[in-house]
Amino acid sequence: MSFAGTTAKHMMTMILPTSDSHTETLGGSMGVRKLLDLGGKVAIVTGGSRGIGLQMAEALGEMGAKLAITARKQNELDDAHAHLAGMGIECLTVAGDLSDFAAIPGIVDAVLSKHGQIDILVNNAGCNWAAPAEDYPNEAWRKVMNLNLDAQFFLAREVGKRAMIPRRSGKIINIASIAGLGGNPPEWGMQTIAYNTSKGALIAMTRALAAEWGGANINVNAICPGFFPSKMTAVTLDRIDRRVVAMTPLARLGGDEDLKGTVVFLASEASRHVTGQAIAVDGGYMVI
Repeated sequence: MSFAGTTAKHMMTMILPTSDSHTETLGGSMGVRKLLDLGGKVAIVTGGSRGIGLQMAEALGEMGAKLAITARKQNELDDAHAHLAGMGIECLTVAGDLSDFAAIPGIVDAVLSKHGQIDILVNNAGCNWAAPAEDYPNEAWRKVMNLNLDAQFFLAREVGKRAMIPRRSGKIINIASIAGLGGNPPEWGMQTIAYNTSKGALIAMTRALAAEWGGANINVNAICPGFFPSKMTAVTLDRIDRRVVAMTPLARLGGDEDLKGTVVFLASEASRHVTGQAIAVDGGYMVI
């Protein structure tokens, strides 16, 4: 398209829609509270029984979503269910090991049988294994890739095919990591080659799936948390927490509420024009 000979005033007319066309494009004007409201939505959060998974489940539930949380251990799911019920949040628990790929259709079955729809998928379950790259065990590599990458795709594929594509609507949020954006400081001795690789691949998968499923009105984005205290990070942070804080512009680790706003934004209509993005929630760690 050529704009030769077009005045600035005409350019403004061509680029900026009128208020009527803007309303039509967005399907009707919405206030910000309505954009963020998740009432009537059903969300699956994998690894939702503790840590950042439970934090994000709380956030989605607080904004009105009906929850289904998954984890391997039923006792941890029971504790999370009691916690969420105490907040007035409706929650279905589904025990299952996502690295057993044959279990994935049954997890989706359980949610669809209860609610009839799945609007939001938060792919959070993950694991780690530390070892020097030159001696990294084959079984360790496979374990990390199975859960951190393969299971994430297989669950997204199942939910997309059965619940989102038919309704032409959905939000998929893959929980990657700043580890997927680069390597680790060598002096920290983290030795997490498989974890970094899996999270980098998950970011690439997020972008590819966003491109492929955009036509079905499915938003696919990733969150890249920085260092958050959790059961999985406890051993590492016991060694390096002060060094992490010293390299973080906001001079703190992630806290119990620091992922809530981001996950609600990406799960809601507020992010309807955002897809294929990887958002770091890291206190600024990755900017220096």
